[in-house]
Amino acid sequence: MTLAHGLDKAPHRAWSADPYADALRTGRGPLYLRRGDGWLLPLDVERWCTGADAVDRALLDRCEGPVLDVGCGPGRLVAELASRGTPALGIDISAAAVAHTARLGGPALLRSVFAPLPGEGRWGTVLLADGNLGIGGDPTALLARAAQLLSPGGLLIAETAPLDVDERVSVTIVGPSWTQSAPFPWARIGTPALLRAARAAHWRPVAQWSAGGRCFAALRSRTGNSSAEPPKSAAVISSQRPRNPSADSRVADV
Repeated sequence: MTLAHGLDKAPHRAWSADPYADALRTGRGPLYLRRGDGWLLPLDVERWCTGADAVDRALLDRCEGPVLDVGCGPGRLVAELASRGTPALGIDISAAAVAHTARLGGPALLRSVFAPLPGEGRWGTVLLADGNLGIGGDPTALLARAAQLLSPGGLLIAETAPLDVDERVSVTIVGPSWTQSAPFPWARIGTPALLRAARAAHWRPVAQWSAGGRCFAALRSRTGNSSAEPPKSAAVISSQRPRNPSADSRVADV
């Protein structure tokens, strides 16, 4: 079973569900991930839908272009990178998220990380912010996919859970009035667990830090000979820019 077939379909249905899309359109919650035992994890929709804050900007200072923001959500990080002139692309499986990112001026693509993507093997940084290490419910598979996307020696920057946790769960997205999505696989992983998985997969840890109650780690992919072309930032990104999109258009199919 390929990664795309094994991990793409369930998350696509879940994160395209109404509670998430509605929260992005309004810019506010409440919105939660709900585990099967009833445990709730609040999702910080208000922060996601505003501009990049000081913690975000310091995070982006560490990025090496071109940058692929996986699970870009409403696009604050892609928009900030674009404002700096850093080549970047956001990907998300929510049409509402992609549309929001485009309205902010950030290039975005309606696509799963496990589907074919532009610039594979040529990205300078893969960014997994806002808990997106959980995508697909299998951080090991996500690390392997990130290695395919990065140029040799490229940088993965991930936001980790602020606890020493390592769990694989089935969750739903719960919105106001307890409307909820279909269940889908997710993972919560703290920095110690990420570093254990990274070393087993031959990533090289280069930094870990915390700021504003959030935790991060940076890893280098394996170096070596590669047939991939050097990053061509403008070429990778320009084809993803919308051509006069409507507010709800799906930006840049490849």
